[in-house]
This record gives sequence, structure tokens and C-alpha cells, in this order.
Amino acid sequence: MDQTIYLDNAATTKISDDVLACMLPYLKDSYGNPSSVYDLGAENKDALTRARHQIAKVLSCEPSCIFFTSGGTESDNWALIGTAESRSHLGKHLITSKIEHHAVLHTCEYLEKRGFEITYLDVDEQGFVKKETLMNALRPDTILVSIMTANNEIGTIQPMAELGEVLKDHPALFHTDAVQAFGQLPVRPENWHVDLLSASSHKFHGPKGIGFLYIRQGVDLPSFLHGGKQEKGRRAGTENVASIIGMGRAAEIAAETMEERVQKETLLRDYMISRIEKEIPFCHLNGPRKHRLANNVNFCFSFAEGETLVVLLDMEGICCSGGSACTSGQAASSHVLRAIHLDPDTARGALRFTLSESTTREEIDYTVEALKKVLLQSRRMNSSFLGFMKWNRRR
Repeated sequence: MDQTIYLDNAATTKISDDVLACMLPYLKDSYGNPSSVYDLGAENKDALTRARHQIAKVLSCEPSCIFFTSGGTESDNWALIGTAESRSHLGKHLITSKIEHHAVLHTCEYLEKRGFEITYLDVDEQGFVKKETLMNALRPDTILVSIMTANNEIGTIQPMAELGEVLKDHPALFHTDAVQAFGQLPVRPENWHVDLLSASSHKFHGPKGIGFLYIRQGVDLPSFLHGGKQEKGRRAGTENVASIIGMGRAAEIAAETMEERVQKETLLRDYMISRIEKEIPFCHLNGPRKHRLANNVNFCFSFAEGETLVVLLDMEGICCSGGSACTSGQAASSHVLRAIHLDPDTARGALRFTLSESTTREEIDYTVEALKKVLLQSRRMNSSFLGFMKWNRRR
């Protein structure tokens, strides 16, 4: 296959033509500052309002709950640090899970150095946070719980409504990192009793460097960036108008196409999983078969190194990941795979493929054949594999 096969959509997605077309006028002709009072600026302020309404409609919430940020990382930091600083008089205990994105985990480490106590919840072998585990961890001085909606590595979709019920009558705020989930499944913060929700545009075919934080009405979250009075005085800085317009349109498209797109991705995902399990020995599917993101395929391949396989597949024209894009290239095995109790040797052979609506069955077939080829090539150079096969032949 001559063209590149892109199967790393959890890392980033290609911006859609429709989204790019919506952005172009605001990159060239409609360049006014939204804070300006003259027409050129006021028109852009109106455009930001429209984008806010587009996103709010997808979440089934009020537009006033949407605050624009630079992406998921800033939104996560704002939610955690802002809550910790503003509610420290009520307690200094926070709860999260062991499989969160590093934007949450590293922020928790930052808070621990400043005197906050963090409980990191265990997950089961498929990556689920159990309702009982959360209940047992809650304390009177717990001020925030942060549980991601869907895992960026193994695709596990958490039972958000159940977890929200646990917190409904507790004073702790409930935050969810919905970066992987937004656009892939119906995200309903009010139904889940979620107070704060993070999302990032480039995960649903919008531009990079823009995202939002949902803040439930009545939640008093202090400013994270200080300066001007943008975003109702809660997030300073001249708005990235073109990218916000693009994100609003991308959110709208994601909602409009979700049902058909998810159905297609699910069929291709299950087809790929089935072929790998039937045709490639010594493999292990990571994460659940159900309650999994429609586009996520994550396997561990014994007697192989994930990062080596990524390079070999790249030579075959295939883009995938050895884990999350934010941790690839590091020698240590994934913290997510460790949390679901995979042994380090197995976890080193992890590969993540994430599909999109443009992925074809032909591309999946080509990828599986290429994977078989590079695995055989890699395993033939692995002394443990050769020793294992030799021992098996003697039995």
C-alpha cells in the first residue's frame, strides 16, 4: 500500500476539511480582537458565542458552563489546582485513579509537594474503577475526585453515572478528563453529577492547541491564568478565535456523525481484534471487550518490544503507538498496563491502534499482515523467544 495508514487517532486526529474551511476567514480577514468594541472585534465576539453554544449543545448544558482553554492539559490543571487552592479550607484530600493521563497524575504529584494528600484508586484487570472502591476511599475532608471518562491507552469506558451517584451527596467536586471520550460517546456531565470536565479539540478532528473546561453552574473555580477579563474574568488571554471556531464546528460534526461513525469503528475494531487473536500467537488484548472506545485496539505481544514494532510498522507505512503519545519513547512500561496487573515483560510489547471513520477494512487487513511480518522479524532476534520455542519442541 503506497499511502500512509494512520492508526494513531488517540494521539491526534486529522483536522477535517469542513473545520478548516470554517477557520480560514478568522485567520485572514476577520482578525479583530473579540474584546474590542468596534465591529471587527464585536463580530468575532459573536462568533465565539456561537462556538460556545455548539459545544454546550453537545454536552446538553448551558453555554455559560463552557470556558475555552489551550487544551486538555490546561483544563485538567485548572480543575485540579483551582479546586485544591480554593477549597483547601474544607480539606486537603483528593482522589484519582492509577490509570489517569499524566496531565492529571503529574498535577497530583505537584499538589502532593504542596501538602495535599492524594489517594490513587486501584482498577480491575480491565481498567474499571469500582463504585465500592471509590466509596471506601471517600473521607469527610475529600475535596475533589478526578476519574477519566475513557482511558487513552486501553479504551476502558468508566461507569460515570454510577461513580457520580456515589458523589452526589458528598461535598467533593467531581472532575472527569473526557479528552478521549468527547466525540466518541455521549458525554453528559449533568446526568453524571460531574462538576468539571476537560476536553481537547484535536482529539475530534479540530485544531490543536485549543480545548475547553466545563464548569457546572454554581461551582466557584478561581482563575488559572491572570491578566485580562476574558472568559468572564476566569481565564485571561486574548482568545484563539480561529481555533475556537474550528473546535465548535468539530464538536458539532462529531455529534452529528457519532452514531454511524461509532458503529463503523466498532465493526472494524472487533474485526481487527479477531484477526490478531486468531492469527498471531502469544498476544494479549488489553482492556475490556465491551464498554470500550469504539476505535481502540490495544495488544501486548510477548517476546517483542512495542517501540521496536512501532518503528518497523512505520517502515511499512503504518502509524501506531507503543502506548499513549505522551509517554511513547520512554523505556518504562505503561503505568496503565502496570495498574491492570500486567507483568513488565509482557507490558513492554504493547501496541495501540486507534481507528477513525476514514479507516478501511483494506487498511486493517494490510496492517494485520504487516504486523505478522514485523513480529516474526522481531521475535527471530529475541533470545527468549528462540529459547522458548526450542524448549517447546523438546516437549
